Amino acid sequence: MKLLKKNIILTGGCGFIGSNMCKLLIKKKYNVINIDCLAPPFNSIKINYPKKNYKHYKININQTQKISFLIKKYNPVAIINFAAETHVDRSIDNNTKFYKTNLMGTVSLLNSIKKANLKTEIKFIQISTDEVYGDFINKNPAKETSLINPSSPYASSKASADISILSFYRTFNINFIITRCCNNYGPNQFPDKLIPKIILSCKKNFNIPIYGDGKQIREWIFVKDHCTAIYELLTNNKAKGIYNIGSEERIDNLSIVKMLLKQLRKKIYTKSKIIFVDDRPGHDKKYSINSNKIKKQTKWKNKTPFEKGIKKTIDWYLANKLMFKKNNNSLLKKRLGQIK
Repeated sequence: MKLLKKNIILTGGCGFIGSNMCKLLIKKKYNVINIDCLAPPFNSIKINYPKKNYKHYKININQTQKISFLIKKYNPVAIINFAAETHVDRSIDNNTKFYKTNLMGTVSLLNSIKKANLKTEIKFIQISTDEVYGDFINKNPAKETSLINPSSPYASSKASADISILSFYRTFNINFIITRCCNNYGPNQFPDKLIPKIILSCKKNFNIPIYGDGKQIREWIFVKDHCTAIYELLTNNKAKGIYNIGSEERIDNLSIVKMLLKQLRKKIYTKSKIIFVDDRPGHDKKYSINSNKIKKQTKWKNKTPFEKGIKKTIDWYLANKLMFKKNNNSLLKKRLGQIK
């Protein structure tokens, strides 16, 4: 790979959102250096990138010295941190690795930038989550200035990383952007997330479990729209601080399941039905965010209506047989997030 000015180090580029960002950056003529240790679970669909624009290093983000070496080698214009443990249920089962990756991994990246001691300034972009704000039932959508009030170990590990970044900016003057996006969906998402779990369960005639009464409300965005928002912040020299990224499309889980079942029954025969199960511990009732800041400061806007994005997502999963392989069955049937 030639050392050009448009080098980007991206961590977690083999995951759902990170792989979509890799595609976008390569399309925009950036050289992408992907740091991903491929820790399970990770996507099973192989993505072929052009070798002249892409390089993958199988390194854990807690390996500060190795990452510092790569920063010196490639002198990137930015580091975008997608690397994370992301599933709330998994964080209830085993929170230790969430803090190790999400908090300590972020601190490791910040120390790698310090250790590299480059003369040129690097923009550090942290991919956080709207879940750091906690439950927003009966409240106005969260702004970037709203207090954080995380409810799960996953959300608190991400909130802790955000706070660490703010301290590194104050003490070491590291140039940063923190993005807090709503729930993503789209092709190639891991099968234990809500939307792919519904689609794959229907294909295999498994029942679809709904936590509690299914009235938990989430804001949903098509993954490509999320990536274009990050790109706008990356290329905007005036962008700094914290940015919410949302669609304003807020839907309860039960309505999503019913919507998908209706569309799927037009395409395939399925015996799947909805079953209600005990709610998980600490389950937030509603997430909603105010995304006016990014809309005012950049040209970005959400382009994919939920119904259009869901149709694309369903068609992709039904066309990709690898997603229906046997070892996905346990992910579809197993109940995560229980108190042991």
